[in-house]
Amino acid sequence: MKLTVIGGGGVRSMFLAKSIAQRAAELDIDRLVFMDNDREKLAVFGGMAGKVCSLLAPRLRFSCTDNAVEALIGADYVITTIRVGGDDMRVKDERLALSAGVLGQETTGAAGFSFAMRSIPALLRYCEMAKKYAKPDVKIFNFTNPAGLVSQALSDAGYDFTFGICDAPSSMLHAIAEMLSVEPSRVQGEIWGLNHLSFFDKITLNGKDILPALIENDVSYKKTDMRYFRKDLLLRKQFVPNEYLYYFFSSQKALGNILSAKETRGEQIARINKEMLRELRGHDVNNEFDTCLKIFEKYYGMRENSYMASETGISRGTQWHFNPFSKDAGGYAGVALRYMEIVRSGKPDNMILCTKNNGMIPGLLDSDIIEATTTVTPTGTVPHPHDSFDPEALELVRRVKLYERSAAKAILTKDRAMAVDALALHPLVNSYDVAYALADAFIEHNKEYCSGWDA
Repeated sequence: MKLTVIGGGGVRSMFLAKSIAQRAAELDIDRLVFMDNDREKLAVFGGMAGKVCSLLAPRLRFSCTDNAVEALIGADYVITTIRVGGDDMRVKDERLALSAGVLGQETTGAAGFSFAMRSIPALLRYCEMAKKYAKPDVKIFNFTNPAGLVSQALSDAGYDFTFGICDAPSSMLHAIAEMLSVEPSRVQGEIWGLNHLSFFDKITLNGKDILPALIENDVSYKKTDMRYFRKDLLLRKQFVPNEYLYYFFSSQKALGNILSAKETRGEQIARINKEMLRELRGHDVNNEFDTCLKIFEKYYGMRENSYMASETGISRGTQWHFNPFSKDAGGYAGVALRYMEIVRSGKPDNMILCTKNNGMIPGLLDSDIIEATTTVTPTGTVPHPHDSFDPEALELVRRVKLYERSAAKAILTKDRAMAVDALALHPLVNSYDVAYALADAFIEHNKEYCSGWDA
């Protein structure tokens, strides 16, 4: 089986390589290709990924290329994790939103629209190339942000062999398992909503629902991403929200914190990545792997400990290390590998995935892409039904999905008026005046990457 990663020069490439290499033999993956059009990053981060593969799965044929056709020929599965325009464009996305007085977070906030203007056209090209060069039954797992909006656009464009993946829900379940000192497989969850806007309303340990006890337990607010939410809110609502819901539940606080911070998240990431790459230059990733790994750990630890720190005022403050040989926690590659595992087994099983609603969440279209605990079979995916939905959470999901649906159509058709309408629908924008200004700013900002928008 051939697995291709589009965006293999990203900083997180070693995590992908570790996840895949540890399970390559089990899943019969014998060919792994990392593709990226940034040759320097591919040589450094793709090279470090290749070293990890050689340590863990020496029989796995690993290669790097900047040729998309070469990477996609004969591929059975593809993971897309790209950042069109690089970190500098992200910085400008977020600053444009902040200058209009609205949240600039790149997936949940208005800046996500600007990012999607670049992500969607690029991914459409890769999907079309996959149809031409990959296996006829190829499946594409998209991790490119904003994943919910991007997945909606790909589906609406007719690429029904694509799935959105995100590691946030599985990371929450892993954190709970670690807090309880149990194997991750013993902790399962029932979730519904959208990407970065989802709610666990049931979390089980050995099949027994422990969600009420988790919400009651003060330790949960120290050792998991429940740390971003008020305990009284979760006690009243009886759900565990995705960490990105902080931006909706505490929007004014988040915006104020970001505006008063020295750097936006995008500026932090851009600075850290540039410093890391600068220090890695000149080192041979194969012959000096231990040295390169120490450099990587130093800078990636900075990224991890600053995650949501400016927005929330809460730092994770943990020691961070990368051990290629430790048991893999999965990450977003783990989501894709879980799908492969189920399909390969021939037996239906459950996982959290972005897939079509098909009547699961009331008030949404069947064709709307949602994030839910889903039964995966060799022939399709079925989101789990829920007996009830928190009414306020349901209203928020409906509103954001209306935004995503409208935004996807606006970007696919390059319709400026529709872009204004979509941005005005966004709960964190909620203003036509702001939406007009943002649409003009985003179209001008992205003209090098996506021309042809109407006047």
